[in-house]
Amino acid sequence: MRRRRSNNDNDADNQNPQPPKSNPSISQFSQKRIFAFCLAFRILNSLLIQTYFNPDEHWQGPEVAHRIAFGYGHLTWEWKQGIRSYLHPFVFVPLYRLLALLHLDTPWLMMRAPRLLQSVFSAVGDLYLYKLSAVLFGDHVAKWALFSQLGNWFMFYCFSRTLSNSLETVLTLVGLYFWPCMRSSGECSSGSRKWGLVVAALACAVRPTSAVTWLYVGLLELLKAHDRLKFIFLEVAPIGTAVLGLTCLLDRFMYGTWILVPLNFLKFNFLSSGGDYYGTHKWHWYLTQGFPVMIFSHLPFCIAGIISSKQWKFAGLLAWILGFYSVLGHKEFRFVLPVLPISLMFSGYSLAVIEDPGSSQNKGKVSSKKHTKCPPKMKVAILFLLATNIPMALYMSLVHQRGPEDVMNFLAREALDGKVKNILFLTPCHATPYYAMLHQNLPMQFLDCTPSSEEKGVPDESDRFMMDPVSFVTEYAKNWSSPSHIVLFDSEEQKLKNFLFSFDYREEKRFFHAHFKVDRDLQASIVVYVRIR
Repeated sequence: MRRRRSNNDNDADNQNPQPPKSNPSISQFSQKRIFAFCLAFRILNSLLIQTYFNPDEHWQGPEVAHRIAFGYGHLTWEWKQGIRSYLHPFVFVPLYRLLALLHLDTPWLMMRAPRLLQSVFSAVGDLYLYKLSAVLFGDHVAKWALFSQLGNWFMFYCFSRTLSNSLETVLTLVGLYFWPCMRSSGECSSGSRKWGLVVAALACAVRPTSAVTWLYVGLLELLKAHDRLKFIFLEVAPIGTAVLGLTCLLDRFMYGTWILVPLNFLKFNFLSSGGDYYGTHKWHWYLTQGFPVMIFSHLPFCIAGIISSKQWKFAGLLAWILGFYSVLGHKEFRFVLPVLPISLMFSGYSLAVIEDPGSSQNKGKVSSKKHTKCPPKMKVAILFLLATNIPMALYMSLVHQRGPEDVMNFLAREALDGKVKNILFLTPCHATPYYAMLHQNLPMQFLDCTPSSEEKGVPDESDRFMMDPVSFVTEYAKNWSSPSHIVLFDSEEQKLKNFLFSFDYREEKRFFHAHFKVDRDLQASIVVYVRIR
């Protein structure tokens, strides 16, 4: 009987990778059933997300889409300098127009519909993590990889949010599945690499920094492929040019002038270190704090999975991404989100090995046989992961920093009833959602934080307010037309109470925000003040 080829056997002779064929192991649980399960999970996931994580979730996606669909919405300074592409916001435009057409654009749906749409994309990402894991290790490991992804607190917290990083992560998972150089088996369809290139180009169009990932993958493919000239001139060049050209046409239509967003993005974020304006971290932050917090209790399983699986190409991708972003001054959790599923795939491999200890001696290929009994170690591992990740996921999604979304939902209902005339946000800039959630064309103002183009280190409006709220607002009030509603955090409210009372403002509604310090202060609640005259 012909011996079944193991993972490392294929790795050794994968100098001539062939186009992949669909993995037969997936037929045990059809892709439709897996996708349906993931979709149901992500829909529930999106409904449970009721907290505020990062301003870009609202201000760089739904807010821009709302402006396109309804004619009003705020464009931040990035759109005035041309360092953002309209491709990602355009994803939400048909959704908004459909809601308006069906008269379903209520405050509740306007807040949740974009995340529900993202949950569909996230389910696709879950499915392709399963498919990639099945190709590399077999169906048994794929199930545990999917368990790890669905059970990781940060994926639950972030994956269904409307960040461009979330869509980038989905495209990364889909793209990696199609690239021959990232497979062990060399079983690919003839058009696989071209599909991988299309998806990679789309990922770069959505978020130019995705090029860091695909540079690694592309160089690996170039080293392994024998048809290098064909790869460069008949695949990379035409596909990249086509996607870039279509994206430029879209941006030309929206900006009203020809503009090359990736070049402007590169100039601002890398050549001029413009991202440092929003804060910097030590070079080792991703290694010692950022990524360990994201992967959380899956970390030891991930490390064990990397060592036992010997999938060094994917381990190298992890090291490359974390190393590259460590060089940059400005760091955020979401920047390395696209490789978090890869680390969770290794965690799944480790769990499969615990369930089937003999697999560790089978050259990295975990058995796909059914197990009737769950080993004690496996029970402990599952309970440990669930007990650590579920409370964290629920707390961060339902409790921590929920004030901005609650206050905007309240204001949207009030505005729908005609009780709101205009709103002033005396908060750090972009601390709440904006028109995309209010969905009423009312005058609103917030404190500006556009980076100074003249001199670095110059405090913006938001900084000056936070340094001395009383002096700032006293000066600010000289030129304002008194807003009907003022929104501020309780940390500043305590300093401004006398001022607010002097202008006939009284507390209307208070919403819980956080138990712990956020940014510089403990912002325990967010408060709405209404002018009574």
